[in-house]
Amino acid sequence: MTAERSDLEELLVEIPGGSFAMGGDSETDHRPVHEVEISAFRLTKHHVTNAQYAAFCEATGHRMPEFWGQDRYCSGPNYLDHPVVGVSWLDALAFAEWAGGRLVTEAEWEYAARGGLIGEMYSFGDEISLAVANYARADPAGAKPVGSHPPNGFGLYDMCGNVVEWVADWYDPTYYARSPRNDPQGPDVGKHRVIRGGGWHSGPYCVRVDFRNALPANWVDFAVGFRIARDAGSSHNSAR
Repeated sequence: MTAERSDLEELLVEIPGGSFAMGGDSETDHRPVHEVEISAFRLTKHHVTNAQYAAFCEATGHRMPEFWGQDRYCSGPNYLDHPVVGVSWLDALAFAEWAGGRLVTEAEWEYAARGGLIGEMYSFGDEISLAVANYARADPAGAKPVGSHPPNGFGLYDMCGNVVEWVADWYDPTYYARSPRNDPQGPDVGKHRVIRGGGWHSGPYCVRVDFRNALPANWVDFAVGFRIARDAGSSHNSAR
């Protein structure tokens, strides 16, 4: 394992298994609220950074992010501690596999984002402010360095705001009606991949823990990044 991948190992937080009520009542694709059981797993405590992604590109010859070197998107060597953006779902998957991990499932993501809270809108409660999240274009610079705000109850940073996150699942607006209870993996097929968490440009509605959105897997965006997961007790995973 390279030094860069060893560094990622140190960033993985243990997420205990448990059950939670997934979804919400505000949008048709958030319904129905349904009980989900999640097995223990590990998740990086913050988004993958520009430094970590650049190390992956250097080691593998993978293409650099779309906006690399552009100050307006905090992308490039001057922003090594900022979350990487301008990467597609396919790029995120390639990084995860290189790092010996996988992309987090949508159900795992929401469970982790809630941080042990029950029925709250955000990862830190029912109220949101600029003291706890980077959202609503409040910072003219866009994304902030990872870990700029307090973590949630599981020790995870920026589960609401800063940058939106790719997750593993295909998107289907009706999936919740047939989702299995235990460790749902999402639909088998689809046109778009799910994104979660909202970003620095998102309003308070779109950074809620139950909010869903999706993009084509080859799409690159100035405010979409990712984090990686591993199964509990595993030093290496294949993507699910």
